[in-house]
Amino acid sequence: MNIPIHLTENDLQKLRILLYEAKADPEQEPENLKRLEAELDRAIVVENGTLPFGLVTMNSRAEMVDLSTGEPGTYTLVFPDDADIDDGRISVLAPLGTAMIGYRTGDKFTWPAPGGNIRFRVGQILARNVR
Repeated sequence: MNIPIHLTENDLQKLRILLYEAKADPEQEPENLKRLEAELDRAIVVENGTLPFGLVTMNSRAEMVDLSTGEPGTYTLVFPDDADIDDGRISVLAPLGTAMIGYRTGDKFTWPAPGGNIRFRVGQILARNVR
């Protein structure tokens, strides 16, 4: 059973527009786009500004623990134009970005990626609205 994810009305609207545009881009991985759409469809939508602090939202910086290695990493979830893997800014269209949105501190997830499934646990949310 999937853990419910939470999104703000604003993030959901922006993500739906992004998804629509990404579907027209032949360089995007269609299976990951389908998974993102499924995540958006199942999200519990809350009013802007009412999310509890422990959730990964757009522009959140979060500690993520790779359950395969036990190694922690710090990532900021961003829109594709702001992505920079060397700086830890992960696009919401990347498998890890799609997977982590809407989860809360302590949640674990397994997600398909090009090299095989990735397994992570959400650690601390270090900051929100990082730009």
